[in-house]
Amino acid sequence: MADSIWARRVIAALFVAAMPIFLITASVTWAVNESRLYSYGFDKYNVSAATGIDREDLIQAGGEIRAYFNSNQEPLDVRAEVFGRERPLFGARETIHMRDVKGLIRGVYIIGAVTFAYLAAVTALGFRQLGRGFVAPLSRWVLWGGEATVGFVAAVGLVSLVAFDQLFLLFHRLSFANDFWQLDPSRHYLVVMFPEGFWLDATLFVGFATVGGAVALAGAAVGYRKWQARAEAGGAEEAAAEPTRQAEG
Repeated sequence: MADSIWARRVIAALFVAAMPIFLITASVTWAVNESRLYSYGFDKYNVSAATGIDREDLIQAGGEIRAYFNSNQEPLDVRAEVFGRERPLFGARETIHMRDVKGLIRGVYIIGAVTFAYLAAVTALGFRQLGRGFVAPLSRWVLWGGEATVGFVAAVGLVSLVAFDQLFLLFHRLSFANDFWQLDPSRHYLVVMFPEGFWLDATLFVGFATVGGAVALAGAAVGYRKWQARAEAGGAEEAAAEPTRQAEG
């Protein structure tokens, strides 16, 4: 019996931990593949004027980068007209870094798939074994997972707003085993197309998307728990009134 209780607690803890990981990886996946985020950044940071690349060509380049992330193509090869002259946009240092970035993104995809598989498997097995009786513990886990997600994202968001430069640097040092991410804006178009402000905007996009998903799931869990409490209260009142109705009958 003790082993069974311990196993349920481990499953619940892993479920709660998996929720923020899944929501964050899903939001990162959305950001990586969201064309409007790219075009928004190009417009906001006046990338066309800074690079000499027409807006239409920038948007096409963004599409080619997204296609590269989701393919087995190597190396990244993007060409565009720069001040009216066609040329490759990225040099060797940039293409090596983008290969590393692709590997990181693939890792995000895998982690997202694994956490989703775990959440789905636990949910399916729970309903199979307990039926509707699983809804109550599931709603608790979802609520806790939502709260954990919001708390984590809020903490990271606060740090990003007050010390994004340091956080951005730490991310690169932890994520990459080389220094190819250290690029020069005077020579490398990659950092001109995607300046640091773009990455702050992308981080906020991921944060808001993650919190939105967490709030929606937690809200559903809270709604169910309130409905369950009202149903139980109504059932208790019905049971209390039954002897009176029998006596009157």
